[in-house]
Amino acid sequence: MNEKVNQLVGQASKIVIVQADNPDADSLGSALALEQILGEMGKSIALYCGVDMPDYLKYLPGWDRVLKDLPSQFDLSVIVDASTYTLLEKLESSGQLAWLKAKPSIVLDHHALVENPLDFASASIIDPNVASTGELIYNLARELKWPLDKTSGEFIMASILGDTQGLTNDLAKASTYIVMAKLIELGVDRPALEEKRREASKMPEKILRYKAKLIERVEFTTNGKLATATIPQNEINEFSPLYNPGVLIQFDMLQTQGVLMSIVFKVYDRDRVTAKIRCNSGAPIANKLAEHFGAGGHPYSAGFKVEDGTPFDQIKSDCLETATKLLNNLTK
Repeated sequence: MNEKVNQLVGQASKIVIVQADNPDADSLGSALALEQILGEMGKSIALYCGVDMPDYLKYLPGWDRVLKDLPSQFDLSVIVDASTYTLLEKLESSGQLAWLKAKPSIVLDHHALVENPLDFASASIIDPNVASTGELIYNLARELKWPLDKTSGEFIMASILGDTQGLTNDLAKASTYIVMAKLIELGVDRPALEEKRREASKMPEKILRYKAKLIERVEFTTNGKLATATIPQNEINEFSPLYNPGVLIQFDMLQTQGVLMSIVFKVYDRDRVTAKIRCNSGAPIANKLAEHFGAGGHPYSAGFKVEDGTPFDQIKSDCLETATKLLNNLTK
């Protein structure tokens, strides 16, 4: 399959790199790494994502090159960190998914099991043995002798650190640490990368005071193993332009003694609900909770959304009941 990927890339002149509708450090890092690698190979690259890049990812230079409209002219698409129709709803709703289906397409992902998998790709590499799609891209580039340099290496490192929560969960295997070492040999400065991430994560005073209010509202259930917080539409409108409320509170929820899983609900108008799920090491069940709602993700990082008008109280009750069963099953 690697040679098929190499053949498709070799035949293409204009390539669009596609991220899912829920961009994270892995998807953006992978997209920017491929942009650098394939650009060095003389390809013309465009970057696409159906939603705006979250502020916490804007420490990665090049985030502002990601477009919300799929280019009309391209020879090949490469879909990174996604292998399901569920994560490409913006393309489906706009009718632009037909453009991808009409041209050769490559899927690069590390999620082994997904709902509603993509069935139109000319070539797919899905490797659940790597920690992130960025790590997959590094291995692919090494095997196919694609150019790797400090710039692409920094993006790959960001993708690995994102999905492994800074190399703290068990997605990071011995092979992941070897790749990290190779990236450092390329000249990537991990402390400098971390400092850029921290600088981009600094908050205005108004956000710090809002964070205090959010902390007061955190609920603990399941004998303290599950922490939840709810963000209503009016707070999304007021604070999201300054800082993502979910990112603001979720790490602290996981840092509470006894907490294994945290869920941040966002409740929008017209009964639209999203949920961001994060788990601590030893509780690889985030994806299982998301799957209950027809979505997916990683064992330690996942999410779902419900847009069929189901009342939030019903969604929350179902979510907490399912999460409690998953948490209790960890000890069996």
